[in-house]
Amino acid sequence: MEKRKTVAVGMSGGVDSSVAALLLKEQGYDVIGLYMVNWEEEGENGCCTAEADYEDVKRVCNKIGIPYYTVNFAKEYAERVFSYFLKEYEAGRTPNPDVLCNREIKFGPFKEYAAALGADYIATGHYCGILHEGGRHYLLKAADAGKDQTYFLNQVTQPQFANVLFPLGNICKPQVREIAAKYGLSTAAKKDSTGICFIGERNFRNFLRNYLPARPGKIMTCEGEEVGEHIGLMYYTLGQRKGLDLGGRKGDEGGRWFVVKKDLKNNVLYVSHGDESPLYTDQCTVTGINWIPEVPPQEFVCTAKFRYRQSEQGVRVCRTGENVAEVYFDEPQRAVTPGQYAVFYEGDKCIGGGVIEKAERRS
Repeated sequence: MEKRKTVAVGMSGGVDSSVAALLLKEQGYDVIGLYMVNWEEEGENGCCTAEADYEDVKRVCNKIGIPYYTVNFAKEYAERVFSYFLKEYEAGRTPNPDVLCNREIKFGPFKEYAAALGADYIATGHYCGILHEGGRHYLLKAADAGKDQTYFLNQVTQPQFANVLFPLGNICKPQVREIAAKYGLSTAAKKDSTGICFIGERNFRNFLRNYLPARPGKIMTCEGEEVGEHIGLMYYTLGQRKGLDLGGRKGDEGGRWFVVKKDLKNNVLYVSHGDESPLYTDQCTVTGINWIPEVPPQEFVCTAKFRYRQSEQGVRVCRTGENVAEVYFDEPQRAVTPGQYAVFYEGDKCIGGGVIEKAERRS
């Protein structure tokens, strides 16, 4: 009789990973629940959020009837993800640590730890699919377009995708909650987490202030008029409207202020009032591209996202190196932000992505 395959599931204490573990057990796998501790700090309300999540993991695993363990990658997270996060903010950019966390933690040390436990596969509660075919691994969009998380997996490499399962790829979020409720899982109605990967929800400005010195400076219009003072360029991103404290100025009727540029050298934040045209660009340079499943032709057309909550946009990609490309937009795009990721798609496949270095207008 053939030995049953073992799957180690990354358990977060949320409903998605809970149902992922449940479904895999129902499919006949031997399932192990692994809870990762990647950040060691009390929450702002004084309670350790990691402990509360681990309690949910224990309740779910006991209900399903699977063993569970906790593993600490706080050192790796600090070195591989958080240090990059701070460096990017210090450089005036807007990083996406969730993307890096997948490559550097969940599909790195976590996968190695699972293999050491004897697991044949790892699985997560990501909303996406995967196809293992002909020795290659293809990352597929989820059935639930509103929850699709391929954007956050664009930096995971071919070797890392080997022996990976995504049980929620063909299931929509409401159905996930229904399954959790049907089986009496304690996470069935638990609110989705929306904070920084493993750091959680908190006052972002206060959090960043603990690690980086803030340098106040001038807020100016593109025409050179000084209109206020910013509290530090790292606290602002392109297109931002809230938190500028520019309301109530004479002649401000008929529009809102928003960020259009950051001048790191001179510590100036540039804003516009009403007119959004300075935010629009029609090309960008992308570096550090990870191609899935293989390096494409030197020039090709596809679709792309420049932020997670965006519909796909038509683009033409011209590779200027194996992992560098110039991307030309079919239509001008608003607030394409350095430090974020441009992620490329062909049909239902995510074919890779990289960091946006700069965005500009051809005309």
